[in-house]
Amino acid sequence: MSGGRLTDPVEFEVGFVVEGGGEVRRRLADVADVAFEQVPAVRSFPSYRGQRNYPGLYWAACIGAHVGFESWLERDEAMALDFDASVVGFAAQPFWLWWPDTRRARSHAPDFFARRRDGTGVVIDCRPTDRIAERDAAAFKATAQACDVVGWDYRLVSGHDRVWLANLRWLAGYRHPRHLDAPVADRLFDLFGSPMPLMEAAAQVGDPIAVLPVLFHLLWSQRLSVDMVVRLDATSVVVRAGT
Repeated sequence: MSGGRLTDPVEFEVGFVVEGGGEVRRRLADVADVAFEQVPAVRSFPSYRGQRNYPGLYWAACIGAHVGFESWLERDEAMALDFDASVVGFAAQPFWLWWPDTRRARSHAPDFFARRRDGTGVVIDCRPTDRIAERDAAAFKATAQACDVVGWDYRLVSGHDRVWLANLRWLAGYRHPRHLDAPVADRLFDLFGSPMPLMEAAAQVGDPIAVLPVLFHLLWSQRLSVDMVVRLDATSVVVRAGT
């Protein structure tokens, strides 16, 4: 270390869990090809009485499996990653990152690793701005530098747009494939070849109680499109994606 700055990048090390449950530790330069979007979490998500944070499991449609989270912000980011059409997989607490500090080694487990369709990776940490202490900021900075070394993107998430998130939470309730009824979906695709109000189209296809879950699933999977930063309601204008 010199002046509190990180030294040579080769001093970064990464620890992760392999098949069978064992943990390995490697130099950062040697893990670029590891499928971190598929690895088990390197630490547990404890739950206990009086706990101030909110851990749990989120079922991700893009991987058909549960992903752990330790706060509502992490839950929301897991949902956002699941909704992101460019993401093909992601995992929570995918690895430990170690690096030298002035007096001892530091470590940090990022909240998520996501893999995009183009093969690139992105590491995500979630922390509200008013809860980032000096030590946390140093860990996030080190993680960003490590990502730059290995060719991953890095993102620090402090929150999401409230309207966009409210819409996303609603659509996420229809993310499971069971909500896809192919004949109904085909009729909706025909109607939304041109922009049309959501409820008007649903009523034309059939009983809205049966049609709306299919419509919301198509919006979640982004086969239909709507302005997500405007509150979703019966008058929201929907169109076939790519139209």
